[in-house]
Amino acid sequence: MKRPQFTPERSCLFVVALSGLIIGALLFSNLILSVGNISSFGLCSFASAKARAAAEYAATPTQLQSILHYATSKIVPQQSLAEISVTFDVLKTRSPCNFLVFGLGFDSLMWTSLNPQGTTLFLEEDPKWVQTIVKNTPTLNAHTVQYLTQLKEADSLLKTYRSEPLCSPSKASLRGNYKCRLALTGLPDEVYDKEWDLIMIDAPRGYFPEAPGRMAAIFSAAVMARERKGSGVTHVFLHDVNRRVEKMFAEEFLCRKYLVKAVGRLWHFEIPPAANVSQSDGWFC
Repeated sequence: MKRPQFTPERSCLFVVALSGLIIGALLFSNLILSVGNISSFGLCSFASAKARAAAEYAATPTQLQSILHYATSKIVPQQSLAEISVTFDVLKTRSPCNFLVFGLGFDSLMWTSLNPQGTTLFLEEDPKWVQTIVKNTPTLNAHTVQYLTQLKEADSLLKTYRSEPLCSPSKASLRGNYKCRLALTGLPDEVYDKEWDLIMIDAPRGYFPEAPGRMAAIFSAAVMARERKGSGVTHVFLHDVNRRVEKMFAEEFLCRKYLVKAVGRLWHFEIPPAANVSQSDGWFC
């Protein structure tokens, strides 16, 4: 996730819109619950049902902190409002859910607040950056991740991964898979133990040759999605698809046929579990 820069010409309008998204999420949750309570309890019980709804679905401390933060901050997220709205539209239907984010930044509080009562976990490569962000927002669930690849290896990794059997879709796993260089083996246990409903890939850095690049993150997201045992698809959001490596690895592992929306520099994939898909050639796409 790139470090955000202050852009005063768009800051005010963006912050107002972003605060509106967070407030809208609160109102949406309250509306759904209120309608459900009317149907379930009838008009005579509506007052008590409304009180219970208010107590259960009141704004969380993180959401209130998020509104205050973005209303007073001069720094806005790197994703545009249109790009953020793609993920927000899915969160409206899936939250509370398990949301895994590759990257940590000034937009992390926003993602957490848009998934109230859910699990939102951030994976970041830079320990100092984690300390900087978590110092101001200690409620964030963030872990440092070590990547073993470099961007300059991207072409070679794509050409040779099929020669390693443990990189193949039928055998690929993440935890303990040290033979496949694209598999992220050093993640926290929480990442391996949960099924992730949404996965956002906006890190690690991928704009200079020695940077880790997003090759392993994209591959690992595809493996997680294919291993899903629960119902439905896994929503994968990849940012910076204007860059060659992101686009190339997305087409290899996330698959064009699962691409459902493209907005700005963001692609949204809906990937079904491998159990629901027949692969004629034995590979990802």
